[in-house]
Amino acid sequence: MIWQDLRIHKRLNLNPPIVEEVYAFLSHIDGVKNSWQIAGKLLPQTIERLTRSVIVTSAGSSNRIEGNRLSDDEVESLYKNLRINKFKTRDEQEIAGYLQSLELVFNSYNDIPISESSILKLHDDTLRYSEKDVRHRGQYKFGSNRVEAKDPEGNIVGIIFDPTPPYLVKKEMQELVEWYKGAVAARIKHPLILIANFIFEYLAIHPFQDGNGRTSRLLTNLMLLQHGYLFTSIVSHERIVEASKLDYYLALNRTQKTWKTDVEDIAPWLLFFLKVVKIQSDQTLKILEGENIEYLLSVKQLALWQWITTQGGEFSRRDAVKALGFPERTVESIIKKLLDLKRIERLGQGKSTRYKLVK
Repeated sequence: MIWQDLRIHKRLNLNPPIVEEVYAFLSHIDGVKNSWQIAGKLLPQTIERLTRSVIVTSAGSSNRIEGNRLSDDEVESLYKNLRINKFKTRDEQEIAGYLQSLELVFNSYNDIPISESSILKLHDDTLRYSEKDVRHRGQYKFGSNRVEAKDPEGNIVGIIFDPTPPYLVKKEMQELVEWYKGAVAARIKHPLILIANFIFEYLAIHPFQDGNGRTSRLLTNLMLLQHGYLFTSIVSHERIVEASKLDYYLALNRTQKTWKTDVEDIAPWLLFFLKVVKIQSDQTLKILEGENIEYLLSVKQLALWQWITTQGGEFSRRDAVKALGFPERTVESIIKKLLDLKRIERLGQGKSTRYKLVK
């Protein structure tokens, strides 16, 4: 198998009209990626708190895209009680598996190769609690899973998309994995273009009976992290996709219409994918620039900041100590941090020193 000769690769010869737009996206995203790597602004405990929040929001969003009904508050409650391992509803079962799988991706992305066996295991892990999926989890599909249009009575009125038939799935998944490995090793295209191309083909093959969308988003997180887009773990791409669900399906459908033709057009999907990552990077930039100050603070720093914002007027160090019960040295350290961030200003000197919010 020569990966350069595969159909998957040939469609990456982009049409001139979109090349400039694609590389504008790539330049912007990589600028934020580099800023994130060299900034070192966030405390480890802050990153841990943000990552935990992303795991919750991503699990909720990714599953709601597929029809799950749990809110973020319900997902967070489930996450806190994940060790119970007994989940009453199908929605809870699906969320629990995704929570654990995403946690694994975030913690061990360097140890999970992009391979058939890893993808099969990821699918198995994601559906581990889902009673309805026991028969097929961790295995390629055994029957048709085409996307159908139905009338209000449930009758099939047309085929929206017909993915790879079961007997060809293993062959096409092997080709996809081999293409990706070869293309990454040769650095033949920008990593984000390779990731977008992989994810589209994966969704078009639709290798599993169910759970394809969810595993595609887990794979997206995995690949982004492996290529150094570490802001993936502090800004949820699943949340962005959920917010633009209609655009997601339109872009996917437009590229699917040309799939396996002589004129495959990856552009609609590629541009959508890059737009999502750009939004991720923009939100990361706001964190780095301190516009969302909450992201830059530890738990105690955040508590003092929130107290300050409710005061509306001036305050002293003693006021803060009395209100929050923190040691004086802790309050002094937090005030210095907020002064450095130019969120508060000092009034007076010595024992009479007071502070107020910068407006």
